[in-house]
Amino acid sequence: MEKLLGALIDGVAFGCVYALLAVGLTLAYKTSGVFNIAFGVQAFASGALYYELHVNDGWGILPAFIVSVVIVAPLIGVILDRALFRYLRSAPPMARLITALGLLVAIPQIVLLKFNQTEATHPTGIVPGGDVPYHIFGATLSRDQLSIIACAVIVAVGLVLLFRYTALGIRMRAVVESPRMAELAGTDSDRISTAAWMLSSLVAGLAGVLLPTVTSQVGDIYYTTLLTAAIAAVVLGSLTSIPLAFIGAIGLGVVQELLNRYLPTNSVLASNQRPSLPFVVLFLVLILSPRLRNRRELTDPLSSVDPPPPAPAAGQRSRELTIGTRVAGVLFGLGVGYYVFFHGNASVVGQGIQVVIYAIIFCSIVVITGIAGEVSFAQATFAGIGGFASAQLSSSAGMSVIVTIILGGVIAAAVGALLAIPALRLGGIFLTLATYAFALFFDNVVVSLSWVSGGLFPVVAPRPQMGSIDFASDKSFLALCLVFLLIVGVIVIQVRNGTTGRYLSAVRGSEVAAASVGISPTRARITAFALSAGIAGVGGALLASYEGHANKIDFNATLGLFWVVIVVTLGPRTVEGAIQAAIGFVLFPARVLPDWLPWLINHVQPFLHVDSLPNAVQFIFFGFGALTYAKHQEGILEANKVKSLAWVQGKIDRFKSRGGTKPEVEAAGASGAAR
Repeated sequence: MEKLLGALIDGVAFGCVYALLAVGLTLAYKTSGVFNIAFGVQAFASGALYYELHVNDGWGILPAFIVSVVIVAPLIGVILDRALFRYLRSAPPMARLITALGLLVAIPQIVLLKFNQTEATHPTGIVPGGDVPYHIFGATLSRDQLSIIACAVIVAVGLVLLFRYTALGIRMRAVVESPRMAELAGTDSDRISTAAWMLSSLVAGLAGVLLPTVTSQVGDIYYTTLLTAAIAAVVLGSLTSIPLAFIGAIGLGVVQELLNRYLPTNSVLASNQRPSLPFVVLFLVLILSPRLRNRRELTDPLSSVDPPPPAPAAGQRSRELTIGTRVAGVLFGLGVGYYVFFHGNASVVGQGIQVVIYAIIFCSIVVITGIAGEVSFAQATFAGIGGFASAQLSSSAGMSVIVTIILGGVIAAAVGALLAIPALRLGGIFLTLATYAFALFFDNVVVSLSWVSGGLFPVVAPRPQMGSIDFASDKSFLALCLVFLLIVGVIVIQVRNGTTGRYLSAVRGSEVAAASVGISPTRARITAFALSAGIAGVGGALLASYEGHANKIDFNATLGLFWVVIVVTLGPRTVEGAIQAAIGFVLFPARVLPDWLPWLINHVQPFLHVDSLPNAVQFIFFGFGALTYAKHQEGILEANKVKSLAWVQGKIDRFKSRGGTKPEVEAAGASGAAR
């Protein structure tokens, strides 16, 4: 009995860690309508500042706490509201999610420019003597753990009272549902929104200072991992119920502790089930909860009907301009190909292979996001499934590598379709969270299985060979990858312009209207989901074959988030956008930097705590680039292409009109002479 009580107490203590994040995330959604997936990195910023002031600079606990939590954390909230989210109130929920995702990518890199997280070990909490233990019913709790429990309870109770019994809480909820209607009632929506973001960021700052005492290090990966587990509790509360989120987080902590105490040591269940529990719970709740299936996103009832996204630039060109653009594109491609194949060194050829492979993978994001209008965080996972399957089939079964690359895509497509069947009943943010839960489960559990990834040693993935043609050399393998890219590009274009693409476009506009004319939204989306997963699987198989082994590092879920960010920033609706995103992803750190930036890096880097500043700049650049998604959902490059096209087309039209004035003038003169 004492062992059980000890497990329950320890579980409650650890559950309060989840609860603090879950309550803060629920608060952010409840008061802003934004599912702030960057909540964890906001906490990391405050935690890093507190460690820097208190541990490295020797500040006292109270002044360091006031600066990092009471001053800086709310200031971050003010900046996010004033500079960003204030302009996204009437934006689609997915636009707000992508914007928060951009912050998730950019903020840690900004903090790490000055903060060295590898040395930020043994952090201290907000109470003196935080490691002093107390023994309660067989459980041992430190002062730091007790402070986390106390803060979590105080925050949860205080917020419940705020929303239930105060005018400010009611106004916050009203502004989220409809800022226009709230203003009609005399509420200053701007001030209430700013107050809500300050309060949410204050909770993030408090969590950022408290949580490192549990993880024993101040690192962005720990905040993101804990937040992911807290999302399961948030979903239990349907994103808006603070009491349910708090109870769900406590329950999650208790179940994890019971598994830790009672499962056999070193068993398969102990090594896999406990770390995967939050992801499994998140996925099951998303799939099985009837409340979520019937729930709709928060929308302003007075907002105007969103116009359809602008047509791609390729569909707006005149016939002459289309021919000229295609000829110029072919000539440019031939020129680049000639240089790479006949004059490029091994490094250039290797970068060319990576650009082509990532362009194939990024085409999967074009299908699911640009065409189907959904956001999937599992594209890196599908690429990994294709890579691991191809490597295992070619190495263990001795099958032809070309065949295994195709089979890798087929297996990934099958997994994508199976995932889509239950997940697509959700839609919107809940579908995105389901794909994220699946990706994290695959990362933390499935990849560790030896029959999937090879265990400690990555499974070998040989280069393909077709008869007498051997693709062992990089140039021949590049040619093969180009063939695959051409095939994938044609498929994506045909789907976008064909029946499936038109069905998906109709579903994006109105599911009810689409269903009324005989279109099955579920069938169309499952087709897009399976196709997207299959394309990612083919790209993952090619990447594994190029590197010689299927490495799980190349397919982790965090990297997949960055893939989504870079594609939606540049152009999520076209194959050209996927290729440009791949060029940016591969070449940005090495070749696209301006001439003055290497000089600046050499002079600035000694004062910073980053080993590779170009990579940090890449993440910051594309992270903030995703903030433009709300305004340009077709991508920055596509938006600028449309503007350039309008300018060029205007010049052509004026030139044509000038050419037609001479006969008209002569005809007018002849008729005047006749009179």
